[in-house]
Amino acid sequence: MKSDFKIADIKLAPEGQRRIEWAWQYMPVLRLITEKEAEKKPLSGVTIGACLHLEAKTACLLKALKELGAVVAAAGSNPLSTQDPICAALAESGVHVFSRRGMSAAEYSDNLREMLNWEPQVIIDDGGDVVAMLVEERKDLAGKIMGGCEETTTGIKRLKAMAAEGVLPFPMLAVNDAESKHLFDNRYGTGQSVWDAIMRTTNLVVAGKNVVIAGYGWCGKGTSKRAAGLGARVTVVEANPHRALEALMDGFEVTNMSDAARKGDIFISVTGNTKTIRREHFEVMKDGVLLANAGHFDVEAYVPDLKEMAASTYSSRSGIDTYVMPDGRRLHLLGEGRLVNLAAGDGHPVEIMDLSFAMQLLSALYISRNKLAPGLYKVPEELDRRVAELKLESLGITIEKLTPEQEAYMADWRE
Repeated sequence: MKSDFKIADIKLAPEGQRRIEWAWQYMPVLRLITEKEAEKKPLSGVTIGACLHLEAKTACLLKALKELGAVVAAAGSNPLSTQDPICAALAESGVHVFSRRGMSAAEYSDNLREMLNWEPQVIIDDGGDVVAMLVEERKDLAGKIMGGCEETTTGIKRLKAMAAEGVLPFPMLAVNDAESKHLFDNRYGTGQSVWDAIMRTTNLVVAGKNVVIAGYGWCGKGTSKRAAGLGARVTVVEANPHRALEALMDGFEVTNMSDAARKGDIFISVTGNTKTIRREHFEVMKDGVLLANAGHFDVEAYVPDLKEMAASTYSSRSGIDTYVMPDGRRLHLLGEGRLVNLAAGDGHPVEIMDLSFAMQLLSALYISRNKLAPGLYKVPEELDRRVAELKLESLGITIEKLTPEQEAYMADWRE
């Protein structure tokens, strides 16, 4: 049984529409693609199912898909990143949206099921939960799906594991691995939005503090660089020796979490792994530390350990839970340990998500137009390049073009 939508309050739509209009004016790449494709309605007859952070920038992608002819059903990918006014505006515009801010884990799963009741042919996923539900619960739908795309490092990790087990039932494009995505979204988007959220939520200074960043992938690089720019002393914790060396040569101290735990003032985990910061680390931390996750699921700063260790817990500010240890030390957890930039902020800057969602839009179009065997695929290079070209075009920037002689030189092995 299909439902049209399930949200907090449809009366919030005017506020949501204002937020969407603000984002849309700063998303020229998404606009250009939509304008170039709109007349042909290339997605007519296609139902797209999305599990994404339901905020203004995402709404621009969903409305673009609808403008290109698709029936769009969407579920929120995080209880604290869902913005109720955005859901209301989407529902009012004809998107079938299922989410509310603060939904329980059970509601989250039920909302995914509601979205899948629309029997989508194309999937846009964030974290791999939709694909996992199709594999585990809705095998009846899996065979009808043309394919989809995944925008996160965590989701691609899960898809690789599914592919290795032979259970990935349809083709998926690894949008996160596209240069137009990870070079900008992961690095500059995460770097800015994490610190926006931390500073807004705590109202504390960053300069002079010891900041510990766990993970030095693209997200960790961006977060570390912004911390240094704000005047922090940055320590990187890494398990990969090459990334650890890179962090060292980028000017950061590198050590393990056991040593870093004793001196850090702010801890940010950006690994995508579980229990990056756990009991043994909480035991030696200073009074008043801030704990944040910028990886993916709420398993990095391990909340069950905090709850078990704490003598008491209270909400010290909006978005901050304070765990008081038996010896009186206070450890402050931001955004319930969920993605801090979305749980306690507005997520990545609009212009950054313009690139990522343009990549998602082109990937959805590609999947709908091409029949691929089940598996995990790289985004075609021509699509990746097109996003960067359109961004430069929107900025009025002209880049160098190789001459035929230069192209021939680069393609020849002879002197």
